[in-house]
Amino acid sequence: MTACVRYIVNDVGAAIEFYTKNLGFKLEMHPAPPFAEISRGDLHLYLTQPSGMGGGSSMPSGEQQKPGGWNRIHLIVEDLDSKIASLRASGGHFRNNVIQGAGGKQILLEDSSGNLIELFQPNTAEYRAPGSGHEAKQK
Repeated sequence: MTACVRYIVNDVGAAIEFYTKNLGFKLEMHPAPPFAEISRGDLHLYLTQPSGMGGGSSMPSGEQQKPGGWNRIHLIVEDLDSKIASLRASGGHFRNNVIQGAGGKQILLEDSSGNLIELFQPNTAEYRAPGSGHEAKQK
């Protein structure tokens, strides 16, 4: 099942470059300057600049949509340390340092507009990635 997430960005072109160059996303479409769709597997990001129409429209109160916040996509990587080094070399910005948890280690990367991407490396090969099955048994 495909998951679609809208990310509000300051510059769609810069966001396309960031995600495709650094995180393995593929450009699906870019029909207008304030909108593009990119994908990585079953995850599709709708990159949208604040504008006067569509998904980037202002709210009825006049409030403008803006990037940032703490919601984020979660991407599994095989070698977190080398991915961090590569991203830092290309100017990547992180909100924190690597955190080691029970299931693996992670870090929060900001895209070109300040939206978050959680990069996660599982501790073990037994890690069950989201969507990999093992449905809950019904009683």
